[in-house]
Amino acid sequence: METRIHWNDDRWRMALAKITMAEAPKLTPEILIPRLGEYLVQKGIISEIDLQKALAFQQDQVADGKSYLLGQALLDLKLIDREMLDQIITEQILQLRSALTAANRSLEQRVKDRTAELNEALERLSELSQMKANFVANISHELRTPLTHVKGYLELLVTQSLGPITGEQRHALEISQKAAAKLEGLIEDLIMFSLATRGEMSIKLEPVDIGRLCNLAVKFATPKADERGVYLGVVDDGKKPMVQADSEKIGWVLNQLIDNGIKFTPSGGRVIVSIKEEANNLIMISVADTGIGIPSNRLNEIFEPFHQLDGSSTRHYGGTGLGLSLVRQIVEAHGSLLDVQSVEGKGSLFRFPLLSANA
Repeated sequence: METRIHWNDDRWRMALAKITMAEAPKLTPEILIPRLGEYLVQKGIISEIDLQKALAFQQDQVADGKSYLLGQALLDLKLIDREMLDQIITEQILQLRSALTAANRSLEQRVKDRTAELNEALERLSELSQMKANFVANISHELRTPLTHVKGYLELLVTQSLGPITGEQRHALEISQKAAAKLEGLIEDLIMFSLATRGEMSIKLEPVDIGRLCNLAVKFATPKADERGVYLGVVDDGKKPMVQADSEKIGWVLNQLIDNGIKFTPSGGRVIVSIKEEANNLIMISVADTGIGIPSNRLNEIFEPFHQLDGSSTRHYGGTGLGLSLVRQIVEAHGSLLDVQSVEGKGSLFRFPLLSANA
């Protein structure tokens, strides 16, 4: 069974949704047609003096607590007759209807124009995203070839295939090998990110022994944990059924979550990997640490590609900022969800369920 990861452009859409139409003035009938008194003056039916007299009379009636309209004041003062008033009001209603129709047509056109602009902007953002993915992919592949040569010659030197070396030289070469291995990991992450961005990273689901996979990940990371003075262990309450997963991709996810836990946990702390069987044929995998934690208002930021919570030039922790972004994409490609719980200064918990292969 094979599925593909597709680039989620919801964040682009959310950004575009904030680009709203320019504020229009508050619509009132007077914007579309003039008020009744002004209209009567414009038509020459009453004078400005007659209008002021009617307005003053209306205000007096309102002051006495009456609900009194200007039209009634004009009638009571015999400045206009009922037939003329009805005709003028009918004219204004027709003008208002016509003006509203025209305003609606104008608004519809503005909406169409703005929608076209937003679609064009979205297409441009998609193009830029694709260009970025292609650039990352090309650079990553170009870096991989010379790195392979570097690793090969380092191995030849360490094994003394090119001649004898001193103890100090061996130590220097071993450090270089570790640095080359780290660089290779970063390049592989970039390649995986570019594949995910372009929807080209395949997920092959098959029965996987998740307990064995977790133990292998812990065994691989133990030297780093020991070096940092961090306890690393697995909590497994018994033999678990196989899960449906891509063993290579889920293994990478486990390695990344464990590495993050070790990286952000001070000496004397703990990183615990847990496997727990739950209802509905689900196996819950979790990685918990007692590290520095994540501020609650910045939890979503940890999944942004190439983003570090500490973005200063003197930041304490390294990395490309791709790890957790890829972790979430891989977990979601398995039809699962990555849950994160964290308390600043106390630690973090990352967990996700996988479906049992027996389901």
